[in-house]
Amino acid sequence: MTDDHAAGFPDQHPPPHGSDGNGDQGETGPGRRAAGPVPAPAPPPSGPHASEAAGGEPAHRPRSTDPLELGFTPRKPVPWLAPLLLIRTGLRTLLALLFGAYLDKRELQHTFDATVTRQVGPDGGLWLDYVADLGDGFDATYSVAYLLAQRELTVDGHRLPRAQVLVMGGDQVYPSAAFDTYEDRCKGPYQAALPVTPPEQPTLFAIPGNHDWYDGLTAFLRLFVRSRDRHFGGWNTAQSRSYFAVELPADWWLFGLDEQSGSYLDDPQLSYFDSVAERLGPQSRVILAVPMPTWVKATTKDPSAYDSIDYFIRTIVAPTGAQVRLLISGDHHHYARYVGPDRQLITCGGGGAYLYPTHLLPQRIEVPPKETLARRASAPHSYELAGCYPEAAQSRRYAWGIFPRLPWRNRGFATLLGAFYTLLILSMVGVCTTHNDTQLRLFSVPLVAMLLVTLTATVLFAEAPGAMQRRLRHWLLGLGHGLAHLGLAAAGTWLWLALPFHDWPWPLSVITAAIFFGSVGGLAASQLVAAYLLVASAFGVNGNELFAGQGIEDSKGFIRMRITPDGTLTIYPIGVDRVSRHWLINPDHSAESSWLVPHTPLKPRLAEPPVVLH
Repeated sequence: MTDDHAAGFPDQHPPPHGSDGNGDQGETGPGRRAAGPVPAPAPPPSGPHASEAAGGEPAHRPRSTDPLELGFTPRKPVPWLAPLLLIRTGLRTLLALLFGAYLDKRELQHTFDATVTRQVGPDGGLWLDYVADLGDGFDATYSVAYLLAQRELTVDGHRLPRAQVLVMGGDQVYPSAAFDTYEDRCKGPYQAALPVTPPEQPTLFAIPGNHDWYDGLTAFLRLFVRSRDRHFGGWNTAQSRSYFAVELPADWWLFGLDEQSGSYLDDPQLSYFDSVAERLGPQSRVILAVPMPTWVKATTKDPSAYDSIDYFIRTIVAPTGAQVRLLISGDHHHYARYVGPDRQLITCGGGGAYLYPTHLLPQRIEVPPKETLARRASAPHSYELAGCYPEAAQSRRYAWGIFPRLPWRNRGFATLLGAFYTLLILSMVGVCTTHNDTQLRLFSVPLVAMLLVTLTATVLFAEAPGAMQRRLRHWLLGLGHGLAHLGLAAAGTWLWLALPFHDWPWPLSVITAAIFFGSVGGLAASQLVAAYLLVASAFGVNGNELFAGQGIEDSKGFIRMRITPDGTLTIYPIGVDRVSRHWLINPDHSAESSWLVPHTPLKPRLAEPPVVLH
């Protein structure tokens, strides 16, 4: 593809010569490249050998959008309802729950250096960016990365220079933490957005989310916790563990916690923060970055979800007299801010993953919840929802898009429904057209089996936080969903018996049924699933699946913060209503300019007015 054409990226390609496909230059071995500056003969080489320069030196710029030139393969959004992906993700989640404690690498990290870095800008203040849930489809991920990398943004009249610190708040890759997936969905796009380290030497810190933990944190540590080649695109990496503490200007502090998919805080991590807390005092203010918004989950799903964070604040921060003024998290793929008497609670997970609804958020939460079973807990405080992005009205409009998007963006899921309906309807037809008692009993066996499979699947599909939290509404909605499918199958059976095709000789009748119900039945079933998701979400069930099934790439964003030398913290929540779908090679060939630019300029805006903390 030439420089004059918009990018139209394939989903996969064979790994370039001399590479295993992940573009990581910091390791050597079979199929890997040695670290070090890349020579630049004439003509300059293309592909991953030239995609990254160690130490931030100028690298060869791609001449086209071909993956061999870029050094990575831009991926399409993850099809979350694809049957095989659902099975693989479910197995990974199950394995993480069963064996996570045995694969926990946090206990081993006490052998790493316990560093505490200090970050301050040339004027004594600091600009800081926060982004989370970023490693999904290229268009959304790179749109956000491109904005983060620009030397300056003008947003609703505010001039916001590029931040000196970038914090990645979890789930840097989807759906799993494989090396090639990290390269294609995360590191590659950020390398293309900021190819070399600019003079101000911006620094990157990252905490792992649940998807980063699916491989036991192996790939995450290899990318973000390194002793050599400490750069991630144009950002330098500085952390020595999967958690970190950073001293900011005016006695502000940034703490990043690793909860290992919401399980607990390990002892080496607590010991690390104990030593950091010795440097805090009554004038200290803390920004606490955590992997998930447990303040919302504790209200809506699991009352114990906030216990670890509350324990950390009570035992580590509170004894010093310092205050946690801001709790910030990703995991939910939207922006939401709750305000209370002591701090702000912000969710900002708009870095690239599918949009998560905001119209289902509770207007008021109590943190920690009174229902927690923790023997000791902080006094509960009430927090009000002060702002969200996208706005609740827009979120509701997005929800209704489930009808066209579900079959279109999840064709494998619709195909699976079509195949299932074919078997279900044929078993019903067999019972209805068989008059011999022996044959009737024979056909009744598969029909009963299909009925049980249908009801079991729909009950399990009705999301529940856990076996102990499964409520009556989950059972009723699941059973109602299953009965609706059986009713639709019965209508399909009546229609089939009314058509002349069922009288055709075998196997023509079966083939015709498979074609008819595999297409029309699959489409009708997908619309029934869409209607169920819309209704169930109103009762707090399957809200995630309602939006995961749509894979909405728009309404993304991040947070840019400014700490002035006098200690005032201003939060600028930045939203992008529509991400770019078409990319061009950047005509600006300066070293630090982004490799690709949007065909139509991105239009960032403030999701809500700036929030000021003192």
